[in-house]
Amino acid sequence: MAYTTQDVHNKVKKLLYSLTGITLSDNKDIMISNRIDKLKRNCKFSGDIMDLLNSIEQGNNITEFINSFTTNKTHFFREDFHFVDLKDRVLPAFANSGTKINMYCSASSTGEEPYSMAMTVFKAMEELGKPINASIIATDIDTNVLQYAANGIYRYSKSSKEFPSWIRPQNFFKRRIQKNLSGEEILIKVNDELKRMITFHVMNLSSPSYPFAKNQFDVIFCRNVLIYFSAEDQNSILKKLFKHLKIGGTLYLGHSENPQDLVHYVKRVGQNIFVKEKEIV
Repeated sequence: MAYTTQDVHNKVKKLLYSLTGITLSDNKDIMISNRIDKLKRNCKFSGDIMDLLNSIEQGNNITEFINSFTTNKTHFFREDFHFVDLKDRVLPAFANSGTKINMYCSASSTGEEPYSMAMTVFKAMEELGKPINASIIATDIDTNVLQYAANGIYRYSKSSKEFPSWIRPQNFFKRRIQKNLSGEEILIKVNDELKRMITFHVMNLSSPSYPFAKNQFDVIFCRNVLIYFSAEDQNSILKKLFKHLKIGGTLYLGHSENPQDLVHYVKRVGQNIFVKEKEIV
């Protein structure tokens, strides 16, 4: 049966939504074409693309499909004002009380965000002169980026603006230089003390429920991931996350995201920074 390129793109969009809840708009067609090539490579498949998509629909190569079509744009201390708020407003209370702080990063990608959270904890301990008992759970749906995050090795440029002035990367990374075809590149590897604070897990935000306890977290980072979902699904995800945030806990959202129906249950304390005031009835 003959089919068009648009038929293939529509099939990809339908599959991606059914498996992840992610919605791809019509202006993503060029990206889809590029990712189809990536999918074929990941599956070691050289046949008809529609045959591959039909096979995925039957439950085969689902991980390869998800890994091929998810977007993983991130960097260290993205929207760094959130980490300043974490350091200056949230963490001192836990340093003073000795209570453990449990944090969740809902879209860890290649790990820069949860490692930035961990570095912020260590910087707060340095500034306050007190220990902070902290743990971070970081999840993503893409198994490839989670493995990258667990490895904790990143390319680094001396001209990089990723790290704010109050962070010294040499305190948190081991540095090495390797040769490649274009000359030399600097690699930095996360210190073990940062790694010990974080556990990485595979999780789908569109799942009906999440494997966490009610009110488990004091802090939830859910930044720059909701934009890949429809407005209705964004609202559903936020409500599910909210069940796991303690009263008085902080929710950080991305710069173009909003709390949807949660607006009635939170207090805004900064730029896309929200404190939970009451449970959803």
